[in-house]
Amino acid sequence: MSNKFYIAAVIALASVFQMNAQIDSLETETPVQDEFTSLIKQSNNYQGYKVVDYDKLIELRNTTRNYITELKEEIIVQKNTVDQQNDEIEKLKADLAATRDELERVTKEKDALMFLGMPFSKGGYKGMMWGIVGILVVILLILFFRYKSSHAATKEARQKLDETEKEFDTYRTKALEKEQRLGRMLQDERNKSTGNS
Repeated sequence: MSNKFYIAAVIALASVFQMNAQIDSLETETPVQDEFTSLIKQSNNYQGYKVVDYDKLIELRNTTRNYITELKEEIIVQKNTVDQQNDEIEKLKADLAATRDELERVTKEKDALMFLGMPFSKGGYKGMMWGIVGILVVILLILFFRYKSSHAATKEARQKLDETEKEFDTYRTKALEKEQRLGRMLQDERNKSTGNS
C-alpha cells in the first residue's frame, strides 16, 4: 500500500478515536463519523462491552474504505492542482525574469543615445557634448587672441608703413630739391662755361 493510503487511514482512524471520545456532543462531519455514531448507538451492552452487529461493522468498513478512496482521489486532485499551480508559478517566474531582462534592455536603450553610430549613456553623451563645447570655446578664445594679436601687429605695421612712407616722401622731397639744386648748379656751370667760350 502506498504512503497516501496510510495517511488517509491514519486520518480516518484519528477521526474514529476522536468520535469515540466525544460521542455524545459530536456533530457529524463525514459519512464514516455518521456511521460510527449510528453503529455505537445501535449496539447492545453486554457485561460492560458493546455488542456490534457484524453486517453493520462490514458496512462501516466498506464506507470507511470508500471514504478513504474518496480522500485519496481528492488528495490526487489537490496534488495535481498544486503541481499545476507550481508549474504556473515557475512559468510566471520565468516570464517575470524575461520581462525584467527586457525592461533592463529597453531602459538601457532609452538611456543610450546614438552619436556617430556609437551608443552613449545620457551622462556620457552630456559629458562628451560639454567637452566638445569646452574645446570649441578654447579654440574660439585662441582664435580671438590670435586675431587680436595679429590685428595689433597689423595696426603697428601700418603705423610703421605710414611713418616709412612719410619718411620716404620727406626723403624724396629732399632728394628732389637736392637734384633740382644740383641741376641748377650744373646749369649754372654750363652757362658759365658756354659764356666763357
